[in-house]
Amino acid sequence: MSTPTGPASGLPVRMPRPRQSGRHRRPEPVVAPEGAAALVLAVPGTPSSATRSLAEEVISIARSELPGLNARIGYLDGDDAEYPTLATALAHSAAERVARFEQAVAAGREVAEPAGPPAVVVPLLAGPDSALIRRIRQAVMDSGTQAELTDVLGPHPLLAEALHVRLSEAGLARADRARLFTVATAADGIVLVTVGGDEAVRAAGITGMLLAARLAVPVMAAALDVEGSVASIAEQLQGSGSAQLALAPYLVGPEIDPGLLDAAAKEAGCATAEPLGAYPAIGKLVLSLYATTLGITPATPQGAQAH
Repeated sequence: MSTPTGPASGLPVRMPRPRQSGRHRRPEPVVAPEGAAALVLAVPGTPSSATRSLAEEVISIARSELPGLNARIGYLDGDDAEYPTLATALAHSAAERVARFEQAVAAGREVAEPAGPPAVVVPLLAGPDSALIRRIRQAVMDSGTQAELTDVLGPHPLLAEALHVRLSEAGLARADRARLFTVATAADGIVLVTVGGDEAVRAAGITGMLLAARLAVPVMAAALDVEGSVASIAEQLQGSGSAQLALAPYLVGPEIDPGLLDAAAKEAGCATAEPLGAYPAIGKLVLSLYATTLGITPATPQGAQAH
C-alpha cells in the first residue's frame, strides 16, 4: 500500500536510470530522412526466385542499418510484372514521391517540395563491368527520371573479409574465430575470378592484395569472360610455387551464369568457393554508396573506401 510520499515500506522502488553522457553514451538511432530518395538496387543477370531472394536480403541488411529506408529492386532483364525492370522501378519511385508530397499537402501538413534526386541507383556489382554499367545508365535514361547512379561496391576491405569467409566456409582457408585472420590455409594460391575484362581484373587485384594480406598466400585476379585468363593465372601461381589452388569468386552472384564458375574450376584444376551473395558487407556497402550520395554520413561502414 502506498503513501502520499511514495511506496509503502518494504516494496521495491524503481529508480530511473542515470542518463549516459560523454563517450559512453549510446548514439541516437539514425533513420532515413522523410522524403529522402529511394534506394533502387540494380540487379543484373537472369531474374529468378533465387536472385530475388538474394536482392531482398541485401535490401533487408541495408534497412537494418538505416530504418525507414525506402528501397526497391530493379532488374536489368526484368519483365515488368513479376520482376520489374530498372526503368519501371525508377518511374514508380519518382511517381510515389510526388504522390506522398501531394498527400501531405492535401492533409494540411507544411512540407517542403521534394529536393534532390527521386532515387539513387546502386549496381549490385562487386567490380566494374562496362557493358552492364552502360545498360544500367541506359535504363536510368529510359526511366525519364533524374536518378543518381553510384559506383560499384568495390574495391573495399569489407569485400576482402567476405572473400575470406566464403573461402573458409568451403574449407579452402581457415580463419581465426575472433578476428578472421588466417591460422592455416588449405590453399596456397588463390585465383580471384571476376567478369568485365581487364578493367575488372585490375579492380579485383586491389581487393586481392587485401585478401593476400589476410591469407598470407599469393592472390591473382583473372577474368571469367576472357578466354584463357583463368588457366594463365593458374599456371603463373603454380610456376611460383603454389601447389594447391582455390578459386575465389569476386562476384555477388546474379551477374554470371553458374556454369562459368564450374568451367573455370575445371580449367584451373581446383575447388571453388561460393560467390559473395548476401554477405552482410554487401548490404552495408550498398547503403554506404546510397548514403554518401545523399550526404547521410552515419551509414559509412568500417574500413576505408579503397578506390
